[in-house]
Amino acid sequence: MKKWIAFGIALLVFVPFYSCDQEETVAEPYLVVRFQFDPNQVRLNNLGQPAAVPSGHAAQSPTFNTIGAHYLELAQNANTQLGQGLVVYHAPETNAGGATAIDFNQSKIVAEGAVFLKIPLRTLAQGTYEWVRVSLSYQNYGISVRHAGADYAGTLASFVGYNTYITSHAIGNNFFAVDGNRTQGYWAFALNDFPYSSSGQAPAGATTVPNPLAATSPIPAGSCVVTGKFPVALQITGNETRDIELTLSLSNNNSFEWVEVVSDGKFEPAAGETVVDMGLRGLLPTFEK
Repeated sequence: MKKWIAFGIALLVFVPFYSCDQEETVAEPYLVVRFQFDPNQVRLNNLGQPAAVPSGHAAQSPTFNTIGAHYLELAQNANTQLGQGLVVYHAPETNAGGATAIDFNQSKIVAEGAVFLKIPLRTLAQGTYEWVRVSLSYQNYGISVRHAGADYAGTLASFVGYNTYITSHAIGNNFFAVDGNRTQGYWAFALNDFPYSSSGQAPAGATTVPNPLAATSPIPAGSCVVTGKFPVALQITGNETRDIELTLSLSNNNSFEWVEVVSDGKFEPAAGETVVDMGLRGLLPTFEK
């Protein structure tokens, strides 16, 4: 019994000593970036103004599977020129196809709500930022297609970056060999349950890229740098102890648009209806600290 009492006293003495000897580990705070899609968000035009579907056109709000972006910037104010803000991310580019292009093979592509970027806050410049600019490069989403009076589900891969070098890409079991650059508006389509696929190119300059700062801070033609303002300015102080969770909400409100031949609001490629616009229709950035 005396031995057990002695052991218990020794244990009580040891445990507090051991506990005090431990160093507390504080997790490093990050900027964590995610995408979300909202078919009810306002549908904007290139100037960031509300826009209806034009007469003679029709559109649908696609169901997003994944998205890719190759550039992310925080801008201090409405006069901050593109590239002069805090560039948080710039994806790999290549000259393998001739002109400089986004390297699709190295592109980061994620589903809604998944972490797109996770960057230590200590590596970012302190400051106050009112705007976000994100250059979108790739969209993969579900659409409905009508043929011979029946509706079919299909998947569209939409390349909206300024220029993309693609060796090949796939939609399900459908493979598309490209081996070259494709400018903004290249797309490929496949039916989900039938052996049919196709690809094409939307007209140059037809892709909508909302930029409410067009008058004070324009973007290059053919780019897909979507601009949005924080409801409350984001401050990076350098004293953060918790992550900053940045959500980029993109409007897919009737974002897949085509020229109508049969006026029924259904996308009917066999009737000669052609894709004209695949641009997302607005950016609403929000954050939590």
